[in-house]
Amino acid sequence: MSTPADPRPVPPSDAVRSGPARAVALVGVWAVAAVATWWAWLGWESGYTTDPATGAVSGPYAVWQVVACGVTLLVLAVVAGWWSAPWFAAPAITLPFTAAWTVHAARVDDTGLFAVGAVLLLVGLGTASALVCTTVWLIRRYALRRPGR
Repeated sequence: MSTPADPRPVPPSDAVRSGPARAVALVGVWAVAAVATWWAWLGWESGYTTDPATGAVSGPYAVWQVVACGVTLLVLAVVAGWWSAPWFAAPAITLPFTAAWTVHAARVDDTGLFAVGAVLLLVGLGTASALVCTTVWLIRRYALRRPGR
C-alpha cells in the first residue's frame, strides 16, 4: 500500500536551500560579485600616466589596483568553491568579469589590442578560478568529511 503524497506546499525557503534554484541563485551571486570586483578596482581607471623624469608611460591601472583585484577574485573563488560546484562557480566568476573588462577596454582602446588582453584574461582567470574553486570544493567534500557522516 502506498502512502499519499503530502498535500502541503514546500516553503520557498526549503526549495531554495538545495537543487536547481539554489544553483541558479548562487551563480547569480558570483556573477554580480565578479562584476562588482571589476568595477570597484578597475572600472573607474582609464588614464595612462607619464613619469616626467624618465618619460616612461604606465597604466591604465596601478599595481596596487591589480593586486587588490586579484586578491578579491581569489577570495571570491574560495567562497564560491565552498558553496557551489566548480563547474558552476568558475564560469560564473570568469565570464562576467572578462565581459566587463572587455566592454570597457574596447571603448578606450584605439589599437584593437584589447582583444588579446581579453583572451589572456579569459584563459588566465578561467584557469585560476577553476583551480581554486575545484581545490576548495574537494577540500570541503573530502578532507573535511568526518567519519560516520
